[in-house]
Parts: sequence; structure tokens; C-alpha cells
Amino acid sequence: MDTVELPVVVGVDGSDAASDALDWAAELAGRRGLPLRVVHASLWERYEGYIPGTSADRPAERLHSEAVLATAAERAGRRVPALKVMTDLAADDAVTALLRAGQSAEALVVGSRGRGEFASLLLGSVGLGIAARALCPVVVVRGRPENVRGGMNRVAVGIAERERPGDQEPAPPSAAVAFALREARLRGGELEAVHAWRCAGPEDHGAREGHGRREERRGRESPGGREGREEHRAHEGQGAREAHTRRAAELLDETLGGAWAAGLPPVPVAHRPVEGSARKALLDASAHADLLVVGARRRQGHFGMQLGLVNHAVLHHARCPVAVVPVS
Repeated sequence: MDTVELPVVVGVDGSDAASDALDWAAELAGRRGLPLRVVHASLWERYEGYIPGTSADRPAERLHSEAVLATAAERAGRRVPALKVMTDLAADDAVTALLRAGQSAEALVVGSRGRGEFASLLLGSVGLGIAARALCPVVVVRGRPENVRGGMNRVAVGIAERERPGDQEPAPPSAAVAFALREARLRGGELEAVHAWRCAGPEDHGAREGHGRREERRGRESPGGREGREEHRAHEGQGAREAHTRRAAELLDETLGGAWAAGLPPVPVAHRPVEGSARKALLDASAHADLLVVGARRRQGHFGMQLGLVNHAVLHHARCPVAVVPVS
């Protein structure tokens, strides 16, 4: 039985950001040997309907929508000449139309912001709504031109602590890791695996002790005793930091070892365990990447925004396109 060939879906509205997304989506579809489905949402269609006829019979809104789609299809065909391009004029709002299209898509690609009075926002409501709810990978095309064009030859992926397996066998790779590995291989580039960790400093030890009790104890200690205690805490902090570093390196080894065990073709990999916040580590990685890949938990039966604070931050501030991959 033949497998179903799912398309790459891209939303267009005639804006410059949508044109960037269209170019990116066309190249993604070309790399993967998939068709491209170009979607333009026109809420007007829901209320007015459409009766085929001559140009004179068609309202201006319909003509505009058709022109947006025709221009987009022509542009995609020029970008990737052998690409199969389909167009879809959806009678709905953009988020609803694209979420519906994403139910049968390899990936959804959108621009960082669209037309209208809110174009100055860091991330448009359409991109945010889709990234938070779609059941397929969503790529928000944003960032610096050199990153969007793919000049870095690198894909970065965030590795979360909860992906660490509990047994001795390598765990299968998460959907986010598999997506990142495939993109790195198809691009002929490097994969950078990023894991951030935090270690409590010496000043955090004994944080549960009350302020008054600490002051009372310090008053009884001699200067030498205080210095000895501080030195001991410094050694404890250094030991904890080294343990965190080892665990982070093991996590990256295990995660990628599971990918190779699952039969995914190997690619050059740079392991980057980082002490600090995940937000900063991922944003730093985005500066020298063509694509940043993050996972997003999708809870069964939950229909609200499902992104998390870190993913929300990278979607607004990353310097390269961001792929949000649902992880069950």
C-alpha cells in the first residue's frame, strides 16, 4: 500500500513576511521531495460565498485573494522549479484555516507577522496561535536575513531534561530531535544539541535557614570559622557544578545515541551543555543557526495555548527561523 504524501503547507497574505515564509516553505518541500500547498484565508468567503463567472461578476475581495494565491504559486515555482504547487482559498480566519490544513501536513510554515495595524509586533497572532495549537511541526520564519537564507550551515535543537531515559537502553528520539536531525542531514550541515542547566551557587546553600538564625550563627563564629565555612561551600558548589556538567553531557550523548539506535542517519553533531537559563542558551544558539528546533508538549484534551515560557520567548526573539515540534 502506498504511503500518503503529506504536503508542506504555507500561509500567505501578500505581506513581505509571508513571501519570506513562502520561499522557506518551497525550499523545505523541495528538500523533502513533497508538494507545497499554499493557503490564503479569506473570512469574506464565509459570508459572501462564490459564484463562478467573469471578472466583472467577482467582487474585489475575491479577485484580491486569487491574485495573492496566483502570485505566491508563481513565486514558489520560480524558487524551486520542479516543485508541485497547490493553492487553497479558505473561507475562514487564518488561524482556523491553517490549523485545519495542518491536520494533514508534513509541516506548517508561517511568517513572523502579517499585514495590518499589528505588523510591528514581534510575532503576529496568527503565528503564535498556530505554533501553540498545531498537531504538526510549525516553522515561524523570522530572524536576520543571513539566518533565514540558510547561510549558517547549522541546525540547533533544544534538549530538555525530561527526555532523559530512565533505563539503560537508548530511548527513541523525540519528534523534535528527529525533525532537527533530518533537517541537518538534508541541508548537509551540522546539528548543535543544546541543553541548559542551573547549579545553585554557594550563596544558595542554606537558603532555607532563616535570616535571623544565620545572623545569630555568624555572630558566634570566629573570622577563621566563617572563612572555613565559605571555603567549604565554594568546594561544594564546584562539585555540584561538575556533576551537573557531567549529567548534561550524558543527557546529550544518550539522546543522540537513541537517534542513531533508531536508525536515523548520522550527521556532524556539536554538544553544547550550557550553565544558565534555557531561554538564553537557545537565543544564543539561534544567532548562528539556520533553524532552531524546540519541542512543545501537547496535552490530550487541552485546547488552550500550549507553548511554555521558553518557547514563547524564542518565537518572539530568536535570530533565525524557529520550528515548534509537538511532543506527545
